[in-house]
Amino acid sequence: MSRQKTADQSYVRELNTSIVMDCIRLYAPISRADLAARTGLNRSTISLIIDELIDRGFVRETTREDSKIGRPGILLQFDPNGGFAVGVEIGVDFLSVILTNFIGEVLWRNHQIIDQKDGQIAILERAENYIEEAISYGKDLGLRPLGIGVGIPGLVDARLGKLVFAPNLRWTDVPIRLIWMRRFNLPVFVENEANCAALGEYFYGVAHDVKDFIFLKTGVGLGGGIMIGGNLFRGASGFAGEIGHMTLYADGEQCGCGRKGCWETYVRPSSLLKEVACRLKDGEKSVITDMVDHNPDQVTMEMVVKAAQQNDTVALSAIENLGEHLAVGISNLINVFNPELVVLGGALSLTSRWLIPVINASLESNILPPLRKTIRIESSSETDDACLLGAIALVLDDILREPLNAV
Repeated sequence: MSRQKTADQSYVRELNTSIVMDCIRLYAPISRADLAARTGLNRSTISLIIDELIDRGFVRETTREDSKIGRPGILLQFDPNGGFAVGVEIGVDFLSVILTNFIGEVLWRNHQIIDQKDGQIAILERAENYIEEAISYGKDLGLRPLGIGVGIPGLVDARLGKLVFAPNLRWTDVPIRLIWMRRFNLPVFVENEANCAALGEYFYGVAHDVKDFIFLKTGVGLGGGIMIGGNLFRGASGFAGEIGHMTLYADGEQCGCGRKGCWETYVRPSSLLKEVACRLKDGEKSVITDMVDHNPDQVTMEMVVKAAQQNDTVALSAIENLGEHLAVGISNLINVFNPELVVLGGALSLTSRWLIPVINASLESNILPPLRKTIRIESSSETDDACLLGAIALVLDDILREPLNAV
């Protein structure tokens, strides 16, 4: 009987500590009194929890002059020196690694172009070398290592920390957590890149504290991260979010997955560039023609954006067409999930200035009327770093959920 009571008390203590940590994350700097009011915990419980968190180095006290009483008030916030986390993003043609302190400030980074022809083993070894550099840098700063987060395109078993299948990388069954836990002796968290980016926006970006939102990111394909009630929606097998492979057009174009009419086939950057190139070859006038020195096959996203800024009709028309295809899928997602926010990331954020009005206009007629009042479409505030910061958030989120069991 006493054992059961002890277990229950331990669980309640862990849960209360997690609630306090999340409240500090959202509202810091915050006083003990405000913490008690927001969490519903009594002042003595709050004090015990805060004392332990300060001892563990996760929280620190700061002061603020209170003009009403003329003396400094004691406030609480996360301690930047509470430790460091390493974030890794393995892309189709790049490898990025960052190191941040406990509040997500980037202290070190490395970004390299990679070639998939080098092979899985060589690429993972290069990533390991960068992680080693990051850990060494963090320790030189006098910080303790908290863990490693990894974002990677493809189907990921987050529970096992295993990449199951990445068609664009052509990798299968890679036990990343097992390999790197043995190598670095640290907690390792592995997640799909779009889920990572969604978590990055939730912790640090435009979706900060938005409990229900959808993150969309284009690159080689289209990925999505779905946040429901402040948690990533992973589905029964952990593979939810492959929204790029929704079939929108039954007799549509061939997708890399082998099926026809997949959403990503119409909204990825290569589709936009292909349309622009076709228009140039057909002789349509555009400032892009001079940019590519009359070679339409050399069009880049940066050129399209630059042309759109000059009100170029070819660029604007291509972006509008992409926006209409994008709106079809977004409408379906809104009708199904009723999110508060849809965030456009990756290459979509580069053209969001023109995409968002097109999407909003389409939503007026394609989503259920009650949903129109609450939905917002916004561009990612983290752009290239969303996935990396999400990888960092994987580490910090684990600590927030179980702060008393952290490294």
